Formats: sequence, C-alpha cells, structure tokens
Amino acid sequence: MNSSSFKKSKIFFMNFNSFDFVIFFLIVYTIYCCLRSNYKAQNTLLLIASTIFYGYWSLSALFLFFISILLNFVIAEKIQDNREKPARKNLLYICIIFNLVLIGIFKYFNFFSHSLHKIFSLSGIYLDWVTLNILLPLGISFYTFQLMSYVIDVYRGDIKHVNNLFDFALFISFFPQLVAGPIERANDLLHQFNSERTIKAEQVHAGLFLIIWGFFKKVVIADNLSIIANEIFNNYTQYKGAIVIVGILAFTFQIYGDFSGYSDIARGIAKLMGFELTLNFKLPYFALNPSDFWSRWHISLSGWLRDYLYIPLGGNRQGSFNTYRNLFLTMLLGGLWHGAAWNFVLWGAYQGFILIVYRFFDKKSKHQKLQGRKPPWFLTLSQMCLMFLLINIGWVMFRSSSLDQTWSILTNIGLTPSEHSFTFTYELIFFCLPLILVQLCQHFSRDLLIITKLKPFFYIPIYSLFIIWISIFGVRESGEFIYFQF
Repeated sequence: MNSSSFKKSKIFFMNFNSFDFVIFFLIVYTIYCCLRSNYKAQNTLLLIASTIFYGYWSLSALFLFFISILLNFVIAEKIQDNREKPARKNLLYICIIFNLVLIGIFKYFNFFSHSLHKIFSLSGIYLDWVTLNILLPLGISFYTFQLMSYVIDVYRGDIKHVNNLFDFALFISFFPQLVAGPIERANDLLHQFNSERTIKAEQVHAGLFLIIWGFFKKVVIADNLSIIANEIFNNYTQYKGAIVIVGILAFTFQIYGDFSGYSDIARGIAKLMGFELTLNFKLPYFALNPSDFWSRWHISLSGWLRDYLYIPLGGNRQGSFNTYRNLFLTMLLGGLWHGAAWNFVLWGAYQGFILIVYRFFDKKSKHQKLQGRKPPWFLTLSQMCLMFLLINIGWVMFRSSSLDQTWSILTNIGLTPSEHSFTFTYELIFFCLPLILVQLCQHFSRDLLIITKLKPFFYIPIYSLFIIWISIFGVRESGEFIYFQF
C-alpha cells in the first residue's frame, strides 16, 4: 500500500496578527494614501500588494491562482459574447467542472482515495491506494467560489462581464478578503474599483474599531480559549463531567472569535482604504432557529449556497419533501466545503437535519407572526438558549477528528466538577465576558457599530481597555486563523 500524508497549509504566511503583515500594510497604506488623487494608480498598487501578499506564502500556488483567474475570465467573456444558449451552457459547465476539479484534486483527492481504500478493505479487498503529497492552496475554497459566482452571474445575465482583466484580477485577489472571505459578489465589490474612493472620517473610525475589535476577538478571546479547547478535545478520553461542557463552550467561542475576528479585521482594513466588504457575521449566537443562525453566521457562504445550490436544486418550490431534500443536500455539501474529513460531512448533515426539523414545526409560529403577535420575552429567550445548545452540539462534530471522539465527548457531558473545571471555567468567563457585554449592547441597539457612535468620553476608554487587554492577555505566538485551512 502506497500512502503519504496530506500536508495542510500551515507554513510561512502573513497572518493579520503577524508582525510581517503589520509592516506590509503600513507600507501599502502609506503609499495608497499618497496616491489618493489617482484611483487607477491605487488599483495598480493594490494588485501588486495582493500578489505579494499571496505569493509570500507560495509562488507555485500564486501561479495556479492566476491561471484560475485567467481561465474564468476568458470563459466569462466567451459566455458574454455567445448568444446561443446551448453553447453558453456548455461553457458554463466547462467552467464549473474546471473549478470543482481543481478543488477536488488539491482538497479532496486524498479523502476520497483513503475512504475507498477503507470500504474495500472491509470486504477483504486490499488495493494499493494513492495520495497526493501536495500543499492545499491557501484560501482555494473562498476564491474558487468567488470565481464561480462571477461566471454564473454573467451566464444568468445578472451582471455584465468586465472587459478589463486587470480589474477582474484585483476583484478576486483583493488581499483583505482573499484567503478567508467574505466571499464577495461582483455586484458588491467590483464596481468599487472603478471610481475614486472618498474616505470619510466615519469610515476611518469604523475601520479602526473593527480592526481593534477583530484583534481582540482573535488574540485575546480565541487564542486563549484554544488552550482550553485543545486540552479537552485532544485528551477527550481523560475528561468527564462539567469540564467537558467548559471545553465545548471554549471551542464555541474560540471559533467565533477567530473567524469573526478575521472578518472584522478584513472589513476594517478595507474601510480604511474606502471599500465596503460584505458583512459576514451578525451576532450568530443570538439566533432563534437554524435558518436565523445561517443568516448570521458566515453570511457570504450561506448566501452563496442558497443562490447557487439550494435555489437551482429547486429551493422550496416543489413541495415539502423536495424542499427537505434540497436543504439537506445543500448543508451536506456546505459541510464538505469546510474540509475533507467525515466530521465535516457529519456536521453538514446535522445542520441539514435541524433545518428540516425546525421547518417542519414552524407552521404555528408563522401563523402567529401573520397575526401580528409578538412572542413573550421568555419564549424568545428559550428559543435562543435551545438554538445555542444545538449550535454547541454541532461544534463538537466540527472540532472532533472522528465519530468516536464526537460520541465520547457528547456522552461524557455532566455536571460533576473535576480538578481543573473551576480554573477552566474562570478563564472561560474572564475572556468571554467582554465579548458578551459588547454583543449585548450591539443586540439591543441593533447596531454592530454602536460603540463608534458614542461620545469620545465613552469610546476612548473602551478602545483603551481593548488595547490594554490585547497587550497584557493577547497570546504572543498567536496561531493562524482557523478558516485559513478551508
């Protein structure tokens, strides 16, 4: 049997939380501001900077990246120019197949090869199986989905193909959102490169808040809680009782702080340069049901799956059974998008299942909404708590490396304290409390930027407190963002 391990992309890279990136961005932003009267020169700078940003990780991956951009650009142009529907459809299929094969080779080849080997071995058939000892290109799932959405939108006639390869390459490679989203649509971002940017004081203020808040969520909350989560999940056979709950909650807030922190920093950097990126997180742990959760968590991905997978499958137009089937398939494939492992497939199936269950029992609540009834606060709170519980169960599947680990963790949950449970609980509360307080303000004000709208007497001490916490409690050797591996 010929096997080799699949390498993941944990190598030298300019993380937002790295010193290299800080120096890189300060240089780029200084030059960018000096070119403020010439937006085309700014665009040239941004494309060069984005090329350096991605090429710093891997020159071979950079070559593959630009091949993908060029091929999708050419196919979109052919689709735009061709008026025959069969030919346009064939071109679209070629584009989709190319992009999916690209992801399949780099991301899923070893997964399916290893799975087939296991299936055959159960029948006593032992075959030589092959794996590819290759690096997973950084952010390939994100930029490939962005490329596919562009070509599909051109095919549908929702947008017109941009004639300038330079602008198209910049739209795909824009470095703040290149490796972990948001997955931008051409209608939202591409046109922003085609005119002079006027950077307002409010935009700079909002950008600085998002950057500080994003760093706080990453290096203070996520990286500190990862120590607890890793201890419990990596040694799951040694822990039972209340400490397991603490470990699960630690990962729940770790992944949120990590991924939403990245998105905040990306949006903040873009705002400083006069761009507006798609909102990717909207207080997801305040969700009342699975549909509400996916309208708040990784919004650009859930929107992509809805528009380019769920609706083309038939959406909710062909009866309840087909609707449930479409929901399940969409979430199953959404789970597989996150990684080449069975735990992601299980997580996607679980998300599809709870979406179906909630949809099945949602008729009564819809009837009440139509009658204009507002549910009492305790019912809303109960719905929120139940959904938060279901989210945590899902994160156990997401974080676990095997079905055995998932089952072991979920069945060892209890209320009995252990030697380290009080220490871990204290650390969990200590690092999560600022997040909870800020998000309660955002929730009740219905404004994610509420802090920026306070008087300087209030927001300056808040920013100072964030910076002090980052300086004192921020993990010095902060790890790469979780979603970089996707």
